[in-house]
Amino acid sequence: MITDIIGYESKLKQVATNTNVLEKSVNKGITCVWSGTMNSYYDINFTWKFDWSELKNQGIDEITGHITVKSSNNYFEDTKVNVKVTKNDQIIKKQIRIRYNYDYVSYQYSLTPHFRQYKHILTPSELNDKILVVDKRKVFVNKTFLSYHSEYFRALFSSNFKEGQMDEIPIREVSFEDFALLLCTFYLNPVLPTDETVEKLLEMASRFMVSSVINIIEYHLMNNTKINSDKMLWMADEYVMPKLLEKCIRELNSMEKAQKLEKSPEYEKLSDSAKAKALDRLIKLF
Repeated sequence: MITDIIGYESKLKQVATNTNVLEKSVNKGITCVWSGTMNSYYDINFTWKFDWSELKNQGIDEITGHITVKSSNNYFEDTKVNVKVTKNDQIIKKQIRIRYNYDYVSYQYSLTPHFRQYKHILTPSELNDKILVVDKRKVFVNKTFLSYHSEYFRALFSSNFKEGQMDEIPIREVSFEDFALLLCTFYLNPVLPTDETVEKLLEMASRFMVSSVINIIEYHLMNNTKINSDKMLWMADEYVMPKLLEKCIRELNSMEKAQKLEKSPEYEKLSDSAKAKALDRLIKLF
């Protein structure tokens, strides 16, 4: 699905046979390098190179829209160029013929980022019977399915809460990206957690009481992670992952590892219970 349209208008630039890069712009997560040069046949070769890595990190995986190129001297008619970029540093090209060997030109774009991986929660369907409003965006969910996975929503949708009777329920103090990340971990076409997303997912799963997501993350941390053991021990303790906690304690099998844990920033955040288990492990070893 889509988010807000991003618009931009360049300054007026001269293009000739000896020009190349005309302008570099940074606008709402999109960096665009605009280049233009002329060949001997009075053709202007325009390119726009888009760097949108910042938006990709927010879950956007496609940008569509159009570019409009204009001549201040009316050497050519306003020209619209369709844009569809799916890769970072993708280049859009357009050749325009004019009557002279130079021109003063500008361009503007109107681009729409797409949260395509979030389409199923941003699009109304027969399966979705409840609307949540998160960060000013409507999120379409199935009340029964969400209630099954989340004690938070089971209570929220009940008749005991006024929100349960509302057509659109606001979910406050959470960004759309974080909330969508949580839903997409278990809601239809699930996206597996990564080392980069586990900490945010644990925070969200704990807040919205989605135990299935914590179980998914526990499996990831036990089998597929490169996160250091001290941080894993803290996460296992903080978010109640008993299998992972047992594994981390079991791997605490040397004085060097014990000293490293004690000096780590995570140690002070451990519960007294976790510290006692770590101490008991060391006593049995030595």
